[in-house]
Amino acid sequence: MLPPVKPMLAKPVATIPDGMQYEAKWDGFRCLVFRDGDEIELGSRTGKSLLRYFPELAVALRELLPERCVLDGEIVVPVGGRLDFEALQARIHPAASRVRLLAEETPAEFVAFDLLALGDEAVLDRPLSARRQLLESALGAARGPLHLAPVTEDIEVARAWFERFEGAGLDGVVAKRPDLPYRPGERVMLKIKHERTADCVLAGLRPHRGDAAAVGSLLLGLYDGAGALQYVGASSSFPAERRRALMRELAPLRTGAAEGHPWGRWEDAQAHEEGRMPGAPSRWSGQKDASWVPLRPERVCEVAYDHMEGDRFRHTVHFRRWRPDRTPGSCTYAQLEQPVRYDLGEALDGR
Repeated sequence: MLPPVKPMLAKPVATIPDGMQYEAKWDGFRCLVFRDGDEIELGSRTGKSLLRYFPELAVALRELLPERCVLDGEIVVPVGGRLDFEALQARIHPAASRVRLLAEETPAEFVAFDLLALGDEAVLDRPLSARRQLLESALGAARGPLHLAPVTEDIEVARAWFERFEGAGLDGVVAKRPDLPYRPGERVMLKIKHERTADCVLAGLRPHRGDAAAVGSLLLGLYDGAGALQYVGASSSFPAERRRALMRELAPLRTGAAEGHPWGRWEDAQAHEEGRMPGAPSRWSGQKDASWVPLRPERVCEVAYDHMEGDRFRHTVHFRRWRPDRTPGSCTYAQLEQPVRYDLGEALDGR
């Protein structure tokens, strides 16, 4: 079995289903690990190699894994007893010197949850329950930075994991049929993620790339404790006709928006060090993204989100409705639900 191999994928569902094998949903980079003697490859979900970004992980896995195997799992970076996706993202850097420095400062770990091959045998056609037994046998002596993901077939335990371990940086639960063979590239697993709502200030928009008369995404902000409007993310899931209607509906907010706009200094690199706003320089090219239009920050909308990454939304959020009953100044970080913190070690042990 040679890379690249596409990992088996999951589709979202609203609730935890009965009669499945359950695992925590790890907030990291999906990765297939290939080992053949001294050779190690770390394959991303898209098939690209992650090896150069995680040299410390390659060294450790060469020591800890069976001589020949292919594993499915997640690369994570724990910081302060919880997973830190921002620190993980920072590991993807073009400069080799920076990669070496971050490998020492924020070392990565690997959480294994499936097995595709062991020794000379591919086991993709075996049921999940059999692959799990082989995985437990192969990684019975696993130690950091290699971890064996805990599993359970008890739905009540899965519900407890869903509620408790978000505070350790996990973002939900994955459910799999025990008889499921490994099916690369297919969405045959189920994922259940947290969803919450927040009221945000609409302060800008990006035109649609294929239609300048349509909205591509709405740019959202929240006020911090000092009264500054911080950019927290975007909402972009709209039907084509709704995109054009939004552009017409929001046109009056463009009048006079640039003057005194809270993100008006976005072209100043120093401003991005002082606060969050759209148009930040790209870490790869150094170029700013100028393709956003300021709006007078007078409208409030309710959006659904799964969780925060630092002071911004982790993923693109989903527009729910306008909130004419809310004032922009009332849209602060204080409204956001904070998950109870739990130590990552508890989640890794499955306690």
